[in-house]
Amino acid sequence: QVQLVESGGGLVQVGGSLRLSCAASERTFSSYTMGWFRQAPGKEREFVATISWSADRTYYADSVKGRFTLSRDTGKNMVYLRMNSLKPDDTAVYYCAATNYRSGSYSYLYDYWGQGTQVTVSS
Repeated sequence: QVQLVESGGGLVQVGGSLRLSCAASERTFSSYTMGWFRQAPGKEREFVATISWSADRTYYADSVKGRFTLSRDTGKNMVYLRMNSLKPDDTAVYYCAATNYRSGSYSYLYDYWGQGTQVTVSS
């Protein structure tokens, strides 16, 4: 069972930056594809980005492409989501997730989820 804990959320102004972190408990973390999703009030959870177990492939939602960067440090069991040029539409609870699938942008593919971290972008 993989336990995931997100951190790094907060309040930031438009155009600002944040780095979200996701700590994984499982020593087999390196075998999982990791993803980030977000959910804004009154909206469905949506895909943000995913990174392969080997970190050689990343995939981003069109809405964040060019602004967000996903990386992982296998030795530390960590995943990082660097978010630049933040917009009010980026306001949401951000969730880290893990899957045994090689890749995936659908939330149902992911077996393990963190509790989420709030990101609020103020204008």
